[in-house]
Amino acid sequence: MTKAKDESAKLEKTEPKKTATKVDEKRYQDGATQETSKTTSNTDSEEEVATTSPVIKSTTKTAKAGKRSAKAVKEVEEKQAKEERKTKQASAATPTEEKSATKPKQRTAEDRLKKRGKTYRDMYAKIDRSKQYSLKEAIKTVIDSSKVKFDATVELHIRLSVDPKQADQNVRDMVVLPAGTGKTIRIAVFGNPDDVAAAKKAGADIAAADEFLQQLDKGELDFDVLVATPAMMPKLGKYARVLGPKGLMPNPKSGTVTTDVAKAVSEAKAGRVEYRVDSTGIVHTGIGKVSFGPDKLIDNAKVILASIKSNKPSSVKGSYILSAFANSTMGPSVQLDSSDINSL
Repeated sequence: MTKAKDESAKLEKTEPKKTATKVDEKRYQDGATQETSKTTSNTDSEEEVATTSPVIKSTTKTAKAGKRSAKAVKEVEEKQAKEERKTKQASAATPTEEKSATKPKQRTAEDRLKKRGKTYRDMYAKIDRSKQYSLKEAIKTVIDSSKVKFDATVELHIRLSVDPKQADQNVRDMVVLPAGTGKTIRIAVFGNPDDVAAAKKAGADIAAADEFLQQLDKGELDFDVLVATPAMMPKLGKYARVLGPKGLMPNPKSGTVTTDVAKAVSEAKAGRVEYRVDSTGIVHTGIGKVSFGPDKLIDNAKVILASIKSNKPSSVKGSYILSAFANSTMGPSVQLDSSDINSL
């Protein structure tokens, strides 16, 4: 009996343990399924956030500073958007719009003529643009086309086949016009007492030694040409900023720095003209006033043209004078015959 009781007691003790293990297994399985469902739901939600709002995901990974900062990321996005807009605009533009954007419209001679006065247009209509005039005909036409109320200056504009950037092709010279320039020129001479006396005899308007510097200190520049001796040039150094911009600084190339001040004064009074080719290879110079008449203007023009031809650089081959025009102040221009110019 005792054995049977003991066995029954053992069975009772073992049976609840088995039931407990079954319940635990069931609970474990249920928990595992719940956890897997949670993980799948979390991953789905993360994928939805990643697809729907990429900006939120990028902002969560930004740094405080550097390339990954919020400010840097924003700048990159704005730059990309700007480039996209540019590409869209470029693709939408037509070829005509592109040409108009790159090349501005150039005004023609007719457009410029419309903005001129009635008197100028009338004089312009009387000139044959298809014709090249001889020097005599051109000067006469220029005088007839001058309708201003003052004594206009007759000008020559000569285009040369030179490159002014080259030192040997920088055409420059001084000539004395036989009929003068028609301008009243005031000449100042700065030199020693002996030079001052010679300059006054030659007709200088101002001639002084060291007292001339006091006039420059006051800013009194009532002269058109300044002549100085080489010995006095160091004293004019500190006035270069005042005299240089006005074209009054003496220069050996222009003949205003010389020991023979009397000759320099007489040449300047007689009508000495300095010409120089500009950056585009054109010489602009005046040859006198309209009141001179055709003969005097032709003589002055011949002297200018002869000087330009004599200063032809050796490196220039072929035709030297490409074209030439004559005109008066505020008047239309007349083209000169190049063959007639070369025969002078």
